[in-house]
Amino acid sequence: MSKQYLTTHTIDEAHPTDIFSLAVTSNNVISASGASSLKVHATADGDYALTQSLDGAHKLGCHHVVTSKNGQRAASVGFGGEVKIWAAQASEGQEGHWALEGDIEDQNKAGELWAIALSEDGQYLASTTYDGRINVWETSGNREKIRQYETKGSFGMSIDLSLDGRFTASGHENGSVYIFDNDTGRILHSLPSLVKPVRAVAFSPGGKLLAAAGDSKIIALYDVASGEQVANLTGHAAWIFSLDWSYTGEYLLSGAFDGKVKVWSIDIRDCVATHTETDKTIWSVKWLPKTGRSEGFVTAGANKRISFYREATGG
Repeated sequence: MSKQYLTTHTIDEAHPTDIFSLAVTSNNVISASGASSLKVHATADGDYALTQSLDGAHKLGCHHVVTSKNGQRAASVGFGGEVKIWAAQASEGQEGHWALEGDIEDQNKAGELWAIALSEDGQYLASTTYDGRINVWETSGNREKIRQYETKGSFGMSIDLSLDGRFTASGHENGSVYIFDNDTGRILHSLPSLVKPVRAVAFSPGGKLLAAAGDSKIIALYDVASGEQVANLTGHAAWIFSLDWSYTGEYLLSGAFDGKVKVWSIDIRDCVATHTETDKTIWSVKWLPKTGRSEGFVTAGANKRISFYREATGG
């Protein structure tokens, strides 16, 4: 079984430096880089036009940008430690535009917030820290910290929230992977270690599986209920920096240090497509909303380029 994806559009020099993070909604892609501005490109009509530049959002650059699954809120965190919350503008003529809603001001040290994730409704932001803590914040009102999880103190490199809001997962520099129960506020599982830094964790849409990957060059799949490691996906020859599940949970997308992007079938536990877009690092990969029978994804990285792919369909 194999699948084929074709490049449909490429935005060269989308940023003046490495593009570290992508976030996707139903009609746009937000990109973040080592430069100070976030960029917003439209995806709904296929021309991928630049619709907004959030200039000066992060003076020292931005390493993570995320959106809520409902598309109404975004969050970004910069190398200076600042965290900004953005609201989607739904008024006439403003669709697909973002406005600064506020900042999380409880900290301003670099590393105090690193990886971030938003809840499905955008009401909560989870973040990792340099010393292993996992913090949860409200994104509206006073934007207060409402919960803090403690781990064994290793730098938190990645984080995700399950779609139903029940679980938080984090991956750490020492190879540890944790799943936290958001109802009880306790660690649910300390998962079998990957030994090396875990740079990406991602819950499947149904919340039954957690994928984790990083410098071990494998993607580990865990059963969320039991904590059991149920599969290893092997095939990458370099560090893996980014993971994203398709909307149905049938496929997993991964991007790596050597410029390779892979699509994995969860059913057969194997790679069904590989794209070598560049020999430079792919920092971020994201599935795009499905249009008709065709599914697609977007990638970005050290080549400063944003590339869009769609599945090749017969007919």
